[in-house]
Amino acid sequence: MEEDKPYESQGSRLLHYLLNQGKRIFNMADIKEAAQALDIPSKQLGKIFSNLAKRRKLLRLRRGLYVSIGLISEEAAAHPFVISTYLMQPSAISHWSALQHHGLTEQVPQIVTASTTKKVLTPSMRRKQKDQSSIKHNLEVDGIFYEYINVQQKHFFGIEKIWLDEHSAVSITDKERTLLDVFIYPKMFGGIGEALGILENSLRTIDLQKLIDYTLRYDKKSISKRMGWALEYFGVPVKQLEPLLKVPINYFCRLDPSAPAKGPCDKRWMIQNNLIKAADE
Repeated sequence: MEEDKPYESQGSRLLHYLLNQGKRIFNMADIKEAAQALDIPSKQLGKIFSNLAKRRKLLRLRRGLYVSIGLISEEAAAHPFVISTYLMQPSAISHWSALQHHGLTEQVPQIVTASTTKKVLTPSMRRKQKDQSSIKHNLEVDGIFYEYINVQQKHFFGIEKIWLDEHSAVSITDKERTLLDVFIYPKMFGGIGEALGILENSLRTIDLQKLIDYTLRYDKKSISKRMGWALEYFGVPVKQLEPLLKVPINYFCRLDPSAPAKGPCDKRWMIQNNLIKAADE
């Protein structure tokens, strides 16, 4: 143990130096720069890192990327949103995590969710599984799970920056884009019934025109019709919904895309309200 002490001291100096530079998450270039500033020989970094990991002062996020933990206090620990956006770049906090952050749900997500334009490859994807469709491919860091939803570059919009503390800012989908995602992926949020409830409870706190603009920009006819129908159902004047109403479509969209095509059809919106039929049964 005696020979570990010099490395323990050097490791603490390194982490404190990085923290003072505002770097709770850092890569090898950051580490080498800190070691040079502190006159720590680069050949000792391997031993120093091993000691830090053994003492649970350092976590490897992915190859060449690390986070310091438990250095000074709980406040010094990196926020899971920060870790999420470093793990996959580019990315933005979204879906359940964004919904909870914006106060649009009272449910507390068990995982951190984010959107990324990058192809996601997790350790579970590399392993051969009998039924890949039933498996959630998440990354895990120190007991917290991170889920990434792949989006096309043209759909990577509606993102803002928020500050979590004096050192850390992250990208996150804004309220309106987060609500749009609820309608794009209703199954993720418990079905279209839950999506409608979230929309109804959010109408007083959002920029309605921005939500309509985002829906048109997403450019998927079925989403435009579901969103327009839902907004009118909750009392939004049809004049404001004209752009959604005019989206051309030649088939009836099911209000609930995961339920059978049964129920009354609204010819104005080209929506089949299969929630009514499901409730009757």
